[in-house]
Amino acid sequence: MPSVTFDAASRTWLLRTPASSYVLGLGHDGTPVGLHWGPVLTLEQAAALPRGFGGGASSFDGPEEADELVTEAGARFTAPSLQLVFPGEARGVVWVYRDHAIDDGHLVVRFADAHQPFEIDLHYRVRGEVIERWSVLRSGVPVTVLRCDSASWSVPRLEDYRLSHVVGGWASENGLRRTELTVGETVLTSRRGLSSHHANPWVMVDGGEATERHGEVWSTALAWSGSWRITLTRTPSGRATWTGGFGHEGLVRTLEPGQEWTTPVFAGHYSAEGYGGASRGWHAFVADHVLPEPDELRPVVYNAWEAVGFEVGEDNQRRLAKLAADVGAELFVMDDAWFGGRTSDRAGLGDWWPNPERFPDGLAPLIDEVHRLGMRFGLWVEPEMVNPDSDLYREHPDWVLHQPGRPRTELRNQLVLNFALPEVADWAHGWLDKLVTEHEIDFLKWDFNRALTEAGPGDEVWIEHVRAVYALIDRLRADHAGLRIEACAGGGGRTDLGMLARTDQVWASDNTDAHDRIGIQRGFSQIYPARVMASWVSDSPNPTTGRRVPLRFRFHVSMAGALGIGGNLLEWSSEDLSEAAALVRIYKDIRPVVHLGRQDRLAYGVQYTSADRVVVLAWQGPSAYGTPLAPLRLTGLDPQERYEDEDTGAIHHGALLMSHGLTLALGGGDYTSVLIRLRPTRSGR
Repeated sequence: MPSVTFDAASRTWLLRTPASSYVLGLGHDGTPVGLHWGPVLTLEQAAALPRGFGGGASSFDGPEEADELVTEAGARFTAPSLQLVFPGEARGVVWVYRDHAIDDGHLVVRFADAHQPFEIDLHYRVRGEVIERWSVLRSGVPVTVLRCDSASWSVPRLEDYRLSHVVGGWASENGLRRTELTVGETVLTSRRGLSSHHANPWVMVDGGEATERHGEVWSTALAWSGSWRITLTRTPSGRATWTGGFGHEGLVRTLEPGQEWTTPVFAGHYSAEGYGGASRGWHAFVADHVLPEPDELRPVVYNAWEAVGFEVGEDNQRRLAKLAADVGAELFVMDDAWFGGRTSDRAGLGDWWPNPERFPDGLAPLIDEVHRLGMRFGLWVEPEMVNPDSDLYREHPDWVLHQPGRPRTELRNQLVLNFALPEVADWAHGWLDKLVTEHEIDFLKWDFNRALTEAGPGDEVWIEHVRAVYALIDRLRADHAGLRIEACAGGGGRTDLGMLARTDQVWASDNTDAHDRIGIQRGFSQIYPARVMASWVSDSPNPTTGRRVPLRFRFHVSMAGALGIGGNLLEWSSEDLSEAAALVRIYKDIRPVVHLGRQDRLAYGVQYTSADRVVVLAWQGPSAYGTPLAPLRLTGLDPQERYEDEDTGAIHHGALLMSHGLTLALGGGDYTSVLIRLRPTRSGR
């Protein structure tokens, strides 16, 4: 059956994924409304759906229809998706259906306003188990745009509603919260000019009964790396909807005649298999339809930042590179302070040439040595930032975000370059292209270490800056096919589908404490797959928290993603270096399963499953004496199969692994962990 079909008699559109359906139609006044999002329906069943939910309970309530974009026209009182002011101060959209087009899973439904020369196209595209949605606006008159969301979503009436999302801050990203969706409006947002550490642009909604493996879950994620807002509404009459898109409140833009305004994708997924099913759907979507190189195994990275900080020099980088190669690293990344007058965070950003005192012969000797050692070479950059104490700022003070008559707020002693200015974006491409071309750079760690303030001139900067960054990265990758990029923003401040569409992995957090990372990584995995989650093994005590954690535990936590090493190898003992090399070898053995297999979150660990292997990582932190530890129950196995432990030779029945679990020896210390490799024997049937 085609993924998109249309019933002309009822003017109903049906979109089908392998496990769900999304249905939209026209409401009582011609407004596009959502009719169904959930289990698979036929077109006949979709056409039979009721057109609306009836009028309001009183003259103070509007019709209870689920608008695909909520405007301010008529008796609509939920959070608007689209706030427009036309000449003469008219607001809202009076929808008039024009036509539609269907092309290979992509539906465009075209509307106009009944009274203004204004058009809006609603886009829907089936991508695997996910439905992408976005909007395109055009006008024949100047229109003031106060809000322009990508889409509004609604779920069936349920007895209760629970909201899942993440909260946090710097070094504490992705703290998972599951709470009752209260009556009224719940706003999740970033006003910082990036997707942010404090929230992330996705939500999950269920009826309060979903578990990791069971129950219906509706989820959406916004593909945008700047400020954003998602507003969820639970009405007193028992309906739940939400609307989301780029930009925060208070931004004013003008859509001029002849211009076209396209929103980012706001994608949705329905799961009947609990939170785990929702996450697996998103992981597959990211792999199949978002990442530039989804099937490429991410290299084992060594990053020198935590070893030397700002005291970078050719000699210490050479010594670290030798040790990194010995423990099995495949990519050596030199971090901050290799350029300009950068000896602290107070100067040098913007002056992107090798520091002549630290690298008197340039970068080539170090890069050649790294390549000789069998590793690729990567470099830290922060193209969007500048220190006031830099040659660039002294020459171009007008290139930074600023507003007339207002101070220029410095955060981390730096200002933000205005990439919405074409000359700034061209300058950045020029030095980045030259750097990568002349120095055989294989990898860039692209950082962004502060929030936006004084964004201007003009509110459109909040949007156009991000679009210019996207265009720059896309251009670099097109020109340098072998270049790989890690997204970073003081840790996980730019983790989103928009950035993942043009990078290969993200730095999930500046916090490398393995104990803290378990929670950070669990929240990260709700939407984003293991292969894009850069996770380092660093020193003990940890440089951020001071916590002391065994090396084995640190490795086992970091093995759950794209493994990296960030500790000061110059100070590691020979025993630690030997153990690290052995653990890296094990990681390389399991890496195809971790990066390319199915991921399932377990009670106190994580499981990765491919066609011929199962990998389990389990951890236990400090606990009171006598605290029982239940066997770890696995999932997604063949109940008729037998599985052999590759390290012990023990044989386990699939049915018992799922129903009774594995009894693990996680004792004997505050932080203990285990890695288990299982292989089906193909003899159980």
